[in-house]
Amino acid sequence: QVQLVESGGGLVQPGGSLRLSCASSGIIFSIKAMGWYRQAPGKQRELVADITTGGSTNYADSVKGRFTISRDNAKNTVYLQMNSLKPEDTAVYYCNAGGVYSRGSYWPRSDYWGQGTQVTVSS
Repeated sequence: QVQLVESGGGLVQPGGSLRLSCASSGIIFSIKAMGWYRQAPGKQRELVADITTGGSTNYADSVKGRFTISRDNAKNTVYLQMNSLKPEDTAVYYCNAGGVYSRGSYWPRSDYWGQGTQVTVSS
């Protein structure tokens, strides 16, 4: 059974930082591309960052230069370091495992999602 468990969310002031983690089990993590998504109230889920099995990364324009995705294959975990947070980063953040790349973009696997972790950026 595949499990993805996100953690590290919380309330932070604008300009602050958070580090999200997504621990996986039930998959061969090292051969899976991974993605971080977010969904704000009333908005569609959007891709924030993804990382290939070889460690290549891609970012949404809105987070480039502020967020960093990384992976630790020994711990079966993917991370999202978020710096210089803005109120518009407020959302539930989800990780996805095993997506595919098509036309240069990461497409999520529909059945491999975590439960999400809330990030709120507010003063």
